Amino acid sequence: MNLFGVAEPLVQLEKSSAVAGTQEDRLIIELPGVTDVKAAVDAIGKTPTLEFKLVGEAEGEFITTGLTGRYVKNAELQFGQGGATAQNEPMVVLHFNDEGSQLFLDITTKNVGRQLAIFLDGQPISSPIIREAIVGGTATISGQFTPTEARELVQNLNFGALPVPITLVSSDTVGSTLGDGAYQAGLHASLIGFLLVALFMILWYRLSGFIATIALVIYLLITVALIKFIPITLTASGIAALILSIGMAVDANVLIFERLKEELRKGREPREAVRVGFARAWPAIRDGQFTMIISSIILFWMGTSLVQGFALVFGLGVIASLLTAVSITRVFLLSIVPEHKSALWHWLLECGRGSRTPNP
Repeated sequence: MNLFGVAEPLVQLEKSSAVAGTQEDRLIIELPGVTDVKAAVDAIGKTPTLEFKLVGEAEGEFITTGLTGRYVKNAELQFGQGGATAQNEPMVVLHFNDEGSQLFLDITTKNVGRQLAIFLDGQPISSPIIREAIVGGTATISGQFTPTEARELVQNLNFGALPVPITLVSSDTVGSTLGDGAYQAGLHASLIGFLLVALFMILWYRLSGFIATIALVIYLLITVALIKFIPITLTASGIAALILSIGMAVDANVLIFERLKEELRKGREPREAVRVGFARAWPAIRDGQFTMIISSIILFWMGTSLVQGFALVFGLGVIASLLTAVSITRVFLLSIVPEHKSALWHWLLECGRGSRTPNP
């Protein structure tokens, strides 16, 4: 699972049948894209114990507090925004459940200035100092972390937050032939769909459609760069989201070009028609794109990992399409469209059904 939890691991709970002699619960975990099977097996098979102990006055003395991993909800990596912490300083944010929040409040209230060491399987992994009583069940651990060290601490804390031990029963490795075939088919479908959309835009909208195609290419480059930079594991649902966001980008261009034609038919000069056409199309584009962005946020927030992968790629694609459709297409058109109309420019811009030649 990557930083955003969208590599689409599949976790299923399997219970023993009613006729079985004993009750057993099993977790079936599928990890697409994982190549180091042994490391994954070692990580999943661990049964760590997380404990919080006060550092005593004597050397090597630790005082049990009763605060353990069963009271921890989760830990996450964040970066400082300035103020109490340095800009972009790695921090570990620890969240306790309701019972743990009260216990943690009692411990921090009575022991301000003391070290509260964190142990994983009996080994200390961090010894932060209690600066103040902490209310709300959220603690921040900071101080000279590298991003790698902070990420490792987050991983250890989340491992230790497991409420029950895990015993590894078996593991299997499935070949990638089927998945690779589906992946390649999805990429081919994306390419064919893009070429068909580009052909339609050029044939129907002529010069405007050609510029929109260039903007779509830039949009794809931006989206792919974001996918690689984050990074995101691009699975079948991610490819579907990418194709759908291309449709949103085309929809924005269609709205712009139809408004542009309306302004030309009213007798406006070409460059003025471009400005007014974009201004008139913007409210509809804004509402449609922002609605899609809100939908992707809700899907990412409430969905499973499979849905989260779709939501993140779709949201990034919509943002990139909004940028290219409204900014790049507009800049290109304004840079080449002349101030005054002519028969050639009228034909290049006022295209599609309902076109008419300008009055002499």
